[in-house]
Amino acid sequence: MRISMILAWAGVAMAAPAHAAVTGTSEIGFATENRVEIAADAASLYALLGQPGRWWSGAHTYSGDSANMTIDAHAGGCFCETIPARAGPSGTIEHARVIYAVPGQRLRLSGALGPLQGEGVVGTLDMHITPAGKGVRVTMTYVVGGYLRGGAAAMAPLVDQVLAAQLQGLKRVAESPAP
Repeated sequence: MRISMILAWAGVAMAAPAHAAVTGTSEIGFATENRVEIAADAASLYALLGQPGRWWSGAHTYSGDSANMTIDAHAGGCFCETIPARAGPSGTIEHARVIYAVPGQRLRLSGALGPLQGEGVVGTLDMHITPAGKGVRVTMTYVVGGYLRGGAAAMAPLVDQVLAAQLQGLKRVAESPAP
């Protein structure tokens, strides 16, 4: 399972947002930053953040379907996924825990995402919404620290690429005409 998750994270093929970068690596962790401008108002975009089933890629889930993902956007809330019974038993996974929530401005979560969950690390994912142009700018940073068996420098670009793809998914859904 661990190898397949790493390969899935490595196989991202979506366009990068306006800014994507690994901003630092060391023996004990890494930091990434992705930024994109979105033609939407802050309140609507913040509400959409709480609906990852609409914008997170199903290829980067444990169940294979992002519709099984939710974020309860208040301190202590869960970024969780339900794993329905298919060929095996059903289950659930906590991707992260909400540690800071200010509607229309910021959503911060603590958790080791994807293949990092099997490592000895902690991560802080911060999504900051600020006014920009005819909408908002979303800056997504992810800071990870701890022990990574494959090394932080090797994992950082893969994680950055996956998070950039999720931010592009958020932009695509936020700017799509309402059905």
